[in-house]
Parts: sequence; structure tokens; C-alpha cells
Amino acid sequence: MLVTLSEILRDTRKKGYAVGLFNCVTLEMMAGILEAAEALQAPVLLGPAESLLGPVSLADYADLLLGPARRARVPVALHFDHGFTPELVEEAISLGFTSVMYDGSMRPFAENVRETARLVKIAHAAGCSVEAEIGHVGSNGSAEDALSKSIYTQPEEALTFAEQSGCDALAIAIGTAHGVYREAPRLNLDVLSRVSAACETPLVLHGGSGLSDEDFRACIAGGISKINIFTSLNLAAARAAHAQFTATSGAFELMPSAIEAVKAETMRLIRVFGSDGKA
Repeated sequence: MLVTLSEILRDTRKKGYAVGLFNCVTLEMMAGILEAAEALQAPVLLGPAESLLGPVSLADYADLLLGPARRARVPVALHFDHGFTPELVEEAISLGFTSVMYDGSMRPFAENVRETARLVKIAHAAGCSVEAEIGHVGSNGSAEDALSKSIYTQPEEALTFAEQSGCDALAIAIGTAHGVYREAPRLNLDVLSRVSAACETPLVLHGGSGLSDEDFRACIAGGISKINIFTSLNLAAARAAHAQFTATSGAFELMPSAIEAVKAETMRLIRVFGSDGKA
């Protein structure tokens, strides 16, 4: 069943679990994620990010994902992740996404608040939730070194931002990064603890792929309600397809192994996040 981000995250902090947002860019990934969620009776979020659209339009992703999300036997939020372009965020809302992220984290604080608040009004009128980001979650291997650095979220700014923007969830920076980690990340759990104590808005951890199970559990205990995953599923699908490939293999023959690999990794993470049985 199709629900909003707010509905999915409502009980997370009170009951001590997190829900995974699994970025989804292929039919195989979608099938594996939804099969995993149904097998474990877990709520789930899935959808593309602006940086992952590539040659596929946002409208095409809406067509691909909305039907299966509505038919799912567990709560599913269709999420547009890391929308840097306000016009694309508005398009996602109009297409029927039930959750959008506007990422204005590299803009000045006042501008980020103002634009987020504007998009919140549009989204809420359409029955859609909005995630925002304050601080900045960097990237591994970024060509733009200045943008690859994480900027820790400050607790007082998180509270002010949440109150002034009206966002439904807030992504914070505590030392994670997007992509493949070149060395073990050093999470600042003190920052998380102080932000969580100051701000009741559900908190989001980006850059989840590559963290240990202990890292995930510590972050959830510290107040994280939503965890974003892409790289680990993307690599699982690719490795499974590669292992099955022969000179006579076509894309169709490789689909089952990719689906099963994504399903297995998603189920593993759902159990670590504690969202199994929470549908």
C-alpha cells in the first residue's frame, strides 16, 4: 500500500527502529526490495535520486514504481531522493511520489529554510511528505573536493531549521559519506545525540552502505529513524549478474540472480534496522 514518509516514520523513534530507503533504479532492484519487505512484513521506502536519473526520466520512474508500490502488501513510500533542483522536486510531487527530499544543504541556511518551506506547502497540499538536509553529507571519490567533505549538523540549527521549514524528516551529517568507503567511516555519535535531544523531527542517515551492523544499531539507538542505502544493493545486483554471465547470457537470463541478490541484502538490512514485523 502506498503511504507517506510521515506515516512510515511515525513510531520509529518511540519503538527504537529505523526504516530503510533503498534507492531503486532498475526493475530487478524494485522487485528484490519489495519481495524482501513483504517477506519480513516491513515498511519500506524506495525510489530514485536526482543524481541517479541518468537517461531515464522522473515520469518513467513514477510509471515503473507507483503500481507495484500501491499493490504491495506492506506500507511503501515512493521517495524522490536528493532533489537538488526545486523544479524536479515539484515534478515528483505532481507525479504522485509520496515522499520527496529537497537537498539545499550546500545553500546558505536562510535560503535552504525558505525554499524547503515553500516546497513543504506544495507537498503537504498534495499529500506528500518532505525530507530536508542540514549540514552536508559528503561523497567518497568526489571530483569536487570541497563538496566531498562532510559538514557536521549543529543541534541548534537543526531545531531552528525544522521549526521554520516544517519539514517531515531531517537528514543530518555525522560523518557518513555517499558511495564506496575507502576507509572505515568515523561516526560522530555525540553530534547525533545532541541533535536528537534538541530536535524531535525524525532524523535521517545518508551514506549507509558500508557501515557495520554495530554502526547502524548505534545510530538507531541515538535517534535515527530512516537510513538510506544504494551502493550495497547496486553492487549486489551487479556481482550476482556477473557471476551468472556466460557468452550466451542475455539480460533476461540475468534478472533472477540480480533480484535474489537485492532481496537477500535488503532482508539483511531490514533485520539490522529492526523494521521487520513493523508493517
